[in-house]
Amino acid sequence: MTTAPTRIDRYPTRVTGEAIAQPRLDPTVWGTQAGPLSRRELERYDADGYHVFDNLLSEQEVQLYRAELQRLSEDPAVLAGGRVVLEPDSDRLRSVFEVEKVSEVFADLLASPRLTDVARQVLGSEVYIHQSRVNYKPGFGGAQFDWHSDFETWHAEDGMPKPRAFSVSIALSENYEFNGPLMVMPGTHRTFVPSVGETPPDFHKESLRVHRITVGSPGPEHLTRMAREHGIKQIAGPAGSAVMFDSNLMHGSNGNITPFARSNIFIVYNSVENALEEPYAAAAPRPQHLGNREFPRGM
Repeated sequence: MTTAPTRIDRYPTRVTGEAIAQPRLDPTVWGTQAGPLSRRELERYDADGYHVFDNLLSEQEVQLYRAELQRLSEDPAVLAGGRVVLEPDSDRLRSVFEVEKVSEVFADLLASPRLTDVARQVLGSEVYIHQSRVNYKPGFGGAQFDWHSDFETWHAEDGMPKPRAFSVSIALSENYEFNGPLMVMPGTHRTFVPSVGETPPDFHKESLRVHRITVGSPGPEHLTRMAREHGIKQIAGPAGSAVMFDSNLMHGSNGNITPFARSNIFIVYNSVENALEEPYAAAAPRPQHLGNREFPRGM
């Protein structure tokens, strides 16, 4: 009788007691081939954990995707489906997940070579979409996203083995300093900070909507230390600009109390060599629209 080999967890999290930060055990840039990003841009991304595209979309494309954003917000089938998350203090739309399944317009963008070629260059393999969503962050009530590392959640609750993934956030409206833009702590992707506490059942139903995350976010002592060591950078920019950032980069955003919505489309590209396994710190994986478990054929 043979037994299955014991799975090695290189990034233990949702621990009991004290959370001890550890150095990242994997590269940030996996690829060695030339691609859309220059050598200097790759070096900066490797050091800082993020890269800004000033003009990823044209004005015409921005208008197209804004119209599609509006259409999704009014589509009864979309609103009645399980892909929707509402704002914590109202029934206003916060996010629509798995947009490539409900919008051919957005599906074409997600599969565009201007994005997938960057993903292949950085991740060093074929890639697939781990997660996608549109975020509305409406004026006068768009709630904050607390500080967190995406990889911590994807590892604990989705079963992503390594931080061999990154996100792209494309602005579909102006990102001002005052309407809750993305904030990052440059360089924090080089350290993995575990979370304390067990993952509650169906935790995604709470964590995607609440103001403040109790499980899955570093404690104040870690956040204070990282902010002092690395600083905080706001990613403001016009509609059509974008930022890509490593899956382990510490990031968040303030609430939006201004009249100006901060809408964006958010895509996560993962390596086909980093496909999801069983969750590392949850009883069951999150639903398909939050963590793609279909066979990653590549793009």
